[in-house]
Amino acid sequence: MAIDYSVEAGIGLIVLNRPPANAYDGAMVAELRAAAEHAAADPAVRVVVVKSASPKFFCSGADISTLNGATPAGFANFLVQAQGAVDAIAAAPKLFIAAIAGHCIGGGLEIALGCDFRYASTGVYKLGLAEVNLGLSPGMGGTQRLARLIPKSRALHLMVTGEMLTPEQALADGIVDRVIAAETFEAEVMAAAKKLAAGPTMAQGYIKLSVNRGLETSLAEGLAIERAHQSMLFGSADAAEGLAAFLGKRPAAFTGA
Repeated sequence: MAIDYSVEAGIGLIVLNRPPANAYDGAMVAELRAAAEHAAADPAVRVVVVKSASPKFFCSGADISTLNGATPAGFANFLVQAQGAVDAIAAAPKLFIAAIAGHCIGGGLEIALGCDFRYASTGVYKLGLAEVNLGLSPGMGGTQRLARLIPKSRALHLMVTGEMLTPEQALADGIVDRVIAAETFEAEVMAAAKKLAAGPTMAQGYIKLSVNRGLETSLAEGLAIERAHQSMLFGSADAAEGLAAFLGKRPAAFTGA
């Protein structure tokens, strides 16, 4: 198995674990998709953290050795499977945090871009989309997600040059949300996840889906998605609890239902 999955105090942990560099093949992306879909459907999971078992690599991208000699049809199928794994993360009605503490290159960064938040540890490692150096383009969603996250011209520059960034440079570009000292990184990531997990996670999930789906449509269609999700949330136990807690001037005790 190249993906380890567990649940800890309401936090789903998806751990990339294919030594030495977490370079993924078809089996690994299938496992990643299965883990993301399982976490999305698991009522015990309120927030998900995607991290690595390696101290040096988050993920180095595709395992090139498994692609050498692949037929065009086989490669096309691999791309569909790889994109599907990241799409499963982006489409899950729960928040996903990418915890990056090592090299995050090519498809590795594309996995992180599929997550809702990217927290990076300090350290001597690089992040970037380097597929152009192989005469290829990002194929796991990078051309679309990076250009939606940061200014288009900057995203295009990074992809056509294959430029690698330090964690601090990635923060300045808006690719990662926080850079945390290595000594406290794991504890701070888990603290952030626990704080989110204690909140109204159903509302968090529908906010995520409203944003993700709305950005792919017109404003009018996005507003319709927002209304539909808000109407669904209004009938939830968490909404009833939130309103009652507000009127009763007490902290809300959300259950995610």
